[in-house]
Amino acid sequence: MVKAAVTRRQTRTPDAASHGRSAVRKLHVLTYNIHKGFSQFSARMMIHELRRRLHGLNPDIVFLQEVQGLHERHAERRHDWPEGGQHDFLAEGVWPDTAYGGNAIYDHGHHGNAILSRFPILSSHNQDISELRFERRGMLHTELAVPGWKEPLHCVCVHLGLTAAARRRQMLALAERMEEVSPGDTPLIIAGDFNDWHNRAGNLIAERLGLVEVFGGLNGQPARSFPATLPMFRLDRIYVRGFEIERAEVHFGRPWSKISDHAALSAYIGAK
Repeated sequence: MVKAAVTRRQTRTPDAASHGRSAVRKLHVLTYNIHKGFSQFSARMMIHELRRRLHGLNPDIVFLQEVQGLHERHAERRHDWPEGGQHDFLAEGVWPDTAYGGNAIYDHGHHGNAILSRFPILSSHNQDISELRFERRGMLHTELAVPGWKEPLHCVCVHLGLTAAARRRQMLALAERMEEVSPGDTPLIIAGDFNDWHNRAGNLIAERLGLVEVFGGLNGQPARSFPATLPMFRLDRIYVRGFEIERAEVHFGRPWSKISDHAALSAYIGAK
């Protein structure tokens, strides 16, 4: 059995990470369930097109779900399969720091969540929040050193379960973890695939942690993000604390609907 763990490219102290760089006041963030680098129904491998599109948007921080950390069979059969994990392939040339947490582990590989960052990743922790043996889920927590900030920015990438009971327990675990490591008004971003069909995350974690969902803050409710061709369901979210929300976008239809079954969500936010 392959063992998956959180990986980091670099580990630095906050002072060393921020030295010589001007203060950052605004951030561009994006979340995307990438469907393991394959199109809807797994018809075509789209990881190369995905990289081009992500590089074109050029966000500061990227939250990814269903990232293939290793797949030995694809690597053997496909000449254009990326070497190493998909997170490092996607990050190459744009995001110097990455963190990955493998949640679903099988004989020929593993997949999970990843965070790509323009800023140094100081620490990372992957927590198993699986509720069902056949549905492996996790939350990846990182601390980033943003130039000019007195304290680290906490970022959490999540992929929650398909049942309401599982999601409730997972969101409670998420809230407890954040209350422990990121109390009070410390800057916080939680993003990912919540599978929140009934829009209950607001009551379970937003109020408890003092979060605002970026689309909800602008338009009154989270964005429709699934399916990517013509989104109908509000599954994906970007929650923030300590930021002003400037604008948010849903990236759906072509070319995005050719890349994954989910739409990508992005937001421009400014530090308070």
